[in-house]
Amino acid sequence: MSCATWRAGEVIRVTGFAALAALSFGVAVYAIAVYGFLPLGWAVHPDMRATFEAHRAAIYAHVFASVLALALGPFQFRARLRTTRPHVHAWMGRLYLGVGVLVGGFAGLFMALHAFGGLAARLGFACLALGWLYTGARAYAAIRGRDVAAHRRWMVRNFALTFAAVTLRLWLPGSKVAGVEFELAYPAIAWLCWVPNLVVAELLFNRPKTLTQP
Repeated sequence: MSCATWRAGEVIRVTGFAALAALSFGVAVYAIAVYGFLPLGWAVHPDMRATFEAHRAAIYAHVFASVLALALGPFQFRARLRTTRPHVHAWMGRLYLGVGVLVGGFAGLFMALHAFGGLAARLGFACLALGWLYTGARAYAAIRGRDVAAHRRWMVRNFALTFAAVTLRLWLPGSKVAGVEFELAYPAIAWLCWVPNLVVAELLFNRPKTLTQP
């Protein structure tokens, strides 16, 4: 590999990581602002507000646990943190999995049963929550077994599902701009917000010798 090719690859990796972190932190700050300081349901479709009001505890648990996962997740892929501050990496990982994914996943699974959009939306969000919990459990089991390579692969998959919080908020305005009615768009977005994320994670980050992050 030439020096120029290596530098180009580094620029792409760093730029990609910066974009991922900026989007994750941006949605985390947005969620804190909307759900921490505004009336519950202010930012959602009017037809969804009654469900939010009926399950306030689950909504807040899901949102703020997911915020923690979004805020911590990008740091866990920094090679420098893993090598120079392994204990910090480990404790952040425990918070990410033990609070962000575990609490957020079970609360999300509960809310999926009440999701707007009928059976298609409920199945989509339920599969997302189950996949989030499953990949988190596999990542934890792998690191407990000292299988670092498997741990990284499962964490890539897990964060791809965490990132659904971001892609959901890209698909929603995108469908509105495209003129698709919310009632039609939302059930599709329940799947689109996470299935492509997993595909991209496998193709770009879980191939052999591509797990080193900036």
